[in-house]
Amino acid sequence: MTRFLQSIVAGLGQGAIYALLALGFVIVYKSMRVVNFALPGLMILGAYMVVYFGNIVGLNFWIALALAILIVALAALVVERLTIRPMIGKPVFAIAIITLGVDIILRISVNDLLGTNVRNIPDPWGLKTFRVGDVIVQERRAAVLVATGIVVTLLFLFFKYSRIGLAMRATAFDQEAALTQGVSVSTVFALSWVIAGGLAALAGMFVGAGRGIDQQTAFIALKALPAVILGGIDSIQGAVIGALVIGIFEGLSNTYQTQYLSFLGENFSQVIPYVILLLVLLIRPYGLFG
Repeated sequence: MTRFLQSIVAGLGQGAIYALLALGFVIVYKSMRVVNFALPGLMILGAYMVVYFGNIVGLNFWIALALAILIVALAALVVERLTIRPMIGKPVFAIAIITLGVDIILRISVNDLLGTNVRNIPDPWGLKTFRVGDVIVQERRAAVLVATGIVVTLLFLFFKYSRIGLAMRATAFDQEAALTQGVSVSTVFALSWVIAGGLAALAGMFVGAGRGIDQQTAFIALKALPAVILGGIDSIQGAVIGALVIGIFEGLSNTYQTQYLSFLGENFSQVIPYVILLLVLLIRPYGLFG
């Protein structure tokens, strides 16, 4: 039972990272009806910025994180203004391909800066652990769960009670009706990218916390896509629930693969999210809450 609970805790921690990224996918999709494939590039950019300001410049970790989130949010805004805004009204497929091109540019640029070595993030948790009964919990797992809970709560309050949040909800529901009511749809589009960029930077920091980042780190962001499909690509609560479910299945697979699924080879847990994605697309294409 202890082993099972420890797998669940580890899975929830990993799922919380996917949740931050999934929220970025959903927020952009709800406002523009476009899947933002640039998120992996924004995520690795955010992680590198934390490394740069924390290790190279020597700033306090929290200041480095705040600067990284700010820079990536601004980078996302620039991307939206220069590459996405001129494509408004064009086929959604074309816009999605542009975001894919932006992702490739960002990842190549950051990989050149990273080099071939693993870069350690100067986070305050490292591999420290604490016990809850017989279960050993890594501090970084607990931190990402708390951070995700705070982010989800703030987003809920933002969308429910703020004027711009209500405008974003209106735009997601019907862009033309929102325009007739005086909502600045262009501002909504820009803000959705800014929020997605900030979330990607925060997720990038947690991805590298305790283990560092390298040129392959960006691919982790793609595991958020199965979470989005599972929960529903236009559902914020679905994205969070889907991400946690994906994380739990991945954690259980990591623990029990060699015991029960050895015939599938090593690291089958890396495939689990995409297996779930395939099953969901076959059975319920719009997701659980879509």
